[in-house]
This record gives sequence, C-alpha cells and structure tokens, in this order.
Amino acid sequence: MRILIYGAGVIGSLYAVMLSEAGFDISVYARGKRLESLTEHGLRYKKDNKVRTAKVNVLSRLEESDCYDFVLLTVRGNQLLTALWELKSNMSPTIVTMVNSLDTRDRWDAVCGPGRILPAFPGAGGGFNGDVLDAALTPRIIQPTTIGRTDGREKQLAAMFKLAKIPCQIVDDMHAWQICHLGMVVPIADAYYESGDPKNVGRDRDLMRKTARQIINNFRDIREKGYSLSPPKMNLFRILSTPILAAILGIVFRSRFGDRFMYQHSMKAPDEMRLLHQQLYNFIGTEI
Repeated sequence: MRILIYGAGVIGSLYAVMLSEAGFDISVYARGKRLESLTEHGLRYKKDNKVRTAKVNVLSRLEESDCYDFVLLTVRGNQLLTALWELKSNMSPTIVTMVNSLDTRDRWDAVCGPGRILPAFPGAGGGFNGDVLDAALTPRIIQPTTIGRTDGREKQLAAMFKLAKIPCQIVDDMHAWQICHLGMVVPIADAYYESGDPKNVGRDRDLMRKTARQIINNFRDIREKGYSLSPPKMNLFRILSTPILAAILGIVFRSRFGDRFMYQHSMKAPDEMRLLHQQLYNFIGTEI
C-alpha cells in the first residue's frame, strides 16, 4: 500500500515513521527548511533513546500522475484549503484530512472533487530536537486517532493504522467530534496566550478557573446548538464543577503530558489556534 504524507511537521513525521516501520511504502511531501533537512539527513527520529532514520521517500513536488492509496493531509487548519487545491489534480482517490477545522466535507469536496475526502484527526504530539523528531501518540484513553464514518474506506484506514500500532476509533459524526474537540482545546490554548508565563500557567489558579468555566460553557453551548457530545466521555464536562475542573486542569497543565501534547502545539501554532478561537465562538454564537 502506497501512502503520501502531505506535511512533514511533527504529526506528519510521526505517522510517516510508524507506518514505514509497519512496512508500508511511505512518501513525505515537504517544503522549505524541513525539505532541506529531510533531503540532507532523512527523516530522523528518537526511539528507545536512539536516533534512527525512517525508510521514506522525500518529495519536493507532486506529480498529477502520482497515485497513492491514501494521502494523509497533516497541515495546520489555516493551510488546509491551499493544500486541497494543490491535490485537486492528483490521481489519489482518498485524502484524509487530519486537521483542526470546523469546515464540513462539502466545502472540501468543492475544492478537490466529490467523494475524495475522508475526515480524521490525529492523536499525537511532541516536537523536534534540531532535526530529530521526538514525538509520541496520545494515550488511547485520552484521544486515539479518530476517523469519520463514510463509505467503508474508514475501515481500510483503521486496519492500516492497526498494523502500524496506531490506536484509532471510528465516529459517526466527525463534524460534531471536531466541534467538541475545539470546545476543549481552544480555551486551553487561550490560557497559554493569556498568561505572562505560559510554561507555568498551570500554577495560575485564577486562569485555571477561567479556563474551566469556559470549557464548561462551551459544552453547554454546543449542546444547545443541537449537537451530541462526542466522544460520549465529553459529557463529564456537564457534571464537573468549575473548582474541580480547574484543579484537574492545573495538574494536567503542569504534567509531562501537558507539555508534550498541549503546550508545544499551542506555542508553535498561535495563528492557527487564534483563527480556530474566532471560528468556534462565531459558530456557537458566543462573544469572547
């Protein structure tokens, strides 16, 4: 099976590594400094305290005649439409949109052609030490890779991830799942941006209470819009009090998990997260 990873940041690189380790034929499309690094050194990653090099093909351009079984689109939300325009003429039948977005499939179909989009979302985080990837999958109990149910292709994608030891789940309404995901992660990113000391924001009790209150309000507003909370564990936010959730958030923000999966992404992608902030609160009709 041939797989194209469009986007060689942390997420795309980690999925490229894991899928290549499972024996799939992986190509990575990159640009700029990341392309220079991959061309010179290969896709280097840290595993078991050793630096290894993944077996992948590095591409600097896409040919219209190229055909892959799946294209994993691992770019930031504000780069999505540009990427879809570039993939419009490519022959690959399935584009897996692994991005933060409130857009629906019909808008993406209008760009790259109907029936090609398979919506999904990664469960991973981390960063680079120089040009060496140091990343990991999110614990399954918190957030496995999530795939939207479509026309059966999601089962093939899930089987591929299983072979690569990437935990995943299939949900019936990926749009609702994305809304709920942003209802939680947007206030988390906002906390980092509001703090004068983002690295230690978990120690700011007032900001933790504000963040907890906003998350609770978001899930109330999402339900009032007529959406079921997805996954169902998000219903916990309906019963947690603000003080209890604030205490939990303080612990999580100060943890290694918080540093790897929350802090690093928020601080690397402020433009994306601020755009998502605007889109989320426009969508649920709340002024923030």
